Order: sequence, then C-alpha cells, then structure tokens
Amino acid sequence: MALTKLTKNLIDGNFGTEWVSTIQTSNFTAEAAKGYFVNTTSQVLYVTLPVGVVGAEIVIQDYAGTFATNKVILTANGSEKIQGESDDSKCAIKNATVTLIYQDATRGWTASNIELNTTTLTVDYLIVAGGASGGAAGGGAGGAGGLRTSYGTTSGGNVSSETSLSLVTGTNYPITIGAGGAGVSHPNGGNNGNNSLFSTITSLGGGAGGYGTVNGGNGGNGGSGGGANGSNSTGGNALTPTQGFKGGDKPVAGGGPTYATAGGGGAGAAAANVTSQIDGSSTAGGVGLNVLILNYANAGTASVGEQNGGNAVYYAGGGGGSQESGSTFAAGGLGGGTAGAIGCPGTAPAAGTPNTGGGSGGTGGCGTAFSNAGGSGVVIIRYPNNLTVSGLAQASGSPFTEGTDKVSVFTSGTGNIQFN
Repeated sequence: MALTKLTKNLIDGNFGTEWVSTIQTSNFTAEAAKGYFVNTTSQVLYVTLPVGVVGAEIVIQDYAGTFATNKVILTANGSEKIQGESDDSKCAIKNATVTLIYQDATRGWTASNIELNTTTLTVDYLIVAGGASGGAAGGGAGGAGGLRTSYGTTSGGNVSSETSLSLVTGTNYPITIGAGGAGVSHPNGGNNGNNSLFSTITSLGGGAGGYGTVNGGNGGNGGSGGGANGSNSTGGNALTPTQGFKGGDKPVAGGGPTYATAGGGGAGAAAANVTSQIDGSSTAGGVGLNVLILNYANAGTASVGEQNGGNAVYYAGGGGGSQESGSTFAAGGLGGGTAGAIGCPGTAPAAGTPNTGGGSGGTGGCGTAFSNAGGSGVVIIRYPNNLTVSGLAQASGSPFTEGTDKVSVFTSGTGNIQFN
C-alpha cells in the first residue's frame, strides 16, 4: 500500500511546517514543524528553541520588516547548540525568513541567515594583585601587588594608563582575585602575593620582604618589589610590564641594636633606602596609586581600596620596614600597606588591608616574631550601563551605576563572567 505524503515525510525526517496564525509580539518557546510570524516593532524578542530531532524544522518570518531595528534572538534548550555554539544567535536582517533545521547534537539548529548574538563593548579595568608578606627576624617589608588600569591617565609604576579592552557580549571572560602572600614565623623571608587576572590582563603578586639568610637579604621581585633587610642588600624589582615600583635597598651593614629594614615598593612610588641603623631609620612603604574607576562613596560600600581625604581611593601601597628594637618603626604606604613592627618583645605587623593589594610590614628578630599576610587584590571593571554581568559573585553593593556606566567589583574567587 502506498505511503501517504505525511507518513513518508515523517519517515524521511521532513516534518513539514504548520504555521501559527497568531502574530508573536512577546518572547515565546517554539515547537518543531511550526512556523511563526514574529513582530519586533516594539522590542527585541527572544525565541527559545526546543530539544532537537534530526531533520526537524522551525520557520520564523519577520512579520513587520523590523528585524534590522529590533533583532530576534534565538536561545537553545539546555545544552543544545545553535550553529555548533552554546551561545545565543540572532537575526537582524529586514524581512528575513529564518528556516532552522536540526542537524545533530554537535551542530544543533542551523540556518543560513543567523549569527552569534554578540555586541562589541569597551571595558575599562583596574586589576590589583595580592600584596606580599614581610619577613620575620629583622624582616624587610612586603611589596604591593601589581596594579594595571586603563582608567584615568596613570597606571602602576607611573606609566601611562593601558588600553581599554574591546570585548563582546555572550562570551566568558576569566577573573582571578589574587590572595595576599601568607605571613611567616621567625626566621623566614616573606611570601610573594598571588596574581590577579581579568580577560587577557594579569597583574603580578607583590615581591616578598627580605630576610638575611634568604637570597642575601634582598627583597623579592614582583608587581612591586619587597624591602631589603640584610647587609648591603637590595630591594626587589618591579617586574615587566611595569605595574609598580622597587622595594627599598639597604646599602649599609646589618646588625646593631636596632637593625633597621626597608619598606616595600608601591604602585605609585618606590620605598626609600635604609641609610642608618639608628632607631627610626627603617623606611616606609611606597605609596599606592589613586584610581577612581569606582568613586569614593561606592568604594566604601564595596570595601575596596584605602579612602583618603574624601575624594581619593588608593590601591597597592607597600609595607613598612621593621625595627629590631627601639621605639620607632616605619609606616605602610597609602593604599593598604601596613606598618612594620618592633621585633622585641615580638610584636607583629598588621596584615595588609584586604581588597587593596597592600603589602604587610616586616617584623624584627625575636624568636616569637612573625609577620602577617599581604592584602588581597581586587578586580574592578567599568562598562556601558545597558549591559549586565553574570558569573563570579560581586562585592557588596555591586554593580554600581556611575553616570552612563556600570561598575562591577570582584574581591574574591576564581571564575568567569559574561556580558549580556
């Protein structure tokens, strides 16, 4: 007996098209073997595609000739694909007829006149790595985490601000917030901070504070360099690309009753060199950099940076040098760096301020002495306010709206974000 046309079509995988007479003016879920007249006169419309069966078809017709003004966006069901991709696709062609055919799980739904639903956007960033810890036992101070920014005129190391990123919607971009270098007990040098990352831009962790029997007492290299502590030792260097400044040198013999050490470098300035062993001759951490990618009030809400003077927010200050004994020790650099400590009777410096990339101070040489961790880093991004960001959790109050931009703040974790 001859097969009916409908039966033959079903066997061959040709399901035919049953047109829905109702004009679609709001988001809807499509069904296989159906056609839809879609009117985007008033808004962009989203069409969710069903789970596919090989050979199934769906047809979408631009009812009012407005796809070029308000596109139609196609969203796959669950893990299904469109044109072999997991992202949404779109049609923005006036009077288009979109015929979608399901091929298989690899290619999914395909058509000749759709493309990935991406929009190019400009994103500014501030990426601060974790600050380093200072050494313990006449330890030099930790250097600040590297600071890289495209916002304003100046980036870390007082170089010109970097180029904004050109990104696209619907694409995952990685973010990592670098932790501060862990504190140490007597007698050890400090630990470098950890790198922070956004998209293709990496800021380097701060350089560790020096200790006399480790690396000759020289400070560690990093985003900003760690402070020196040994006889005729040198501060760590800021690594390239430039993100900060050098830690302080100690071009004098070690020892003496006070045993002064050098501060760590900051994003805005190097730490001074130790020139004497008398009480009070340890040197302060280098100052960080004022970056207002997030304004003063919102920085307070998000608990990032070190606020100063009612209108400035500093990041990535170096830690302060320690003193073996005596009564005076050095301050940390503005931007989350913390002061050094007097080693006897074994006091410890405070940890670097969280979400600043500040280095922690060094501490002196009593057997009970220890240093604390450097400050964790932060990633802040600024983008057009008609977009949203999803993925990695944001800080308290984030995202913020400032003028025509949104600002998203990330203070911990590793993950991806996406603009939509």
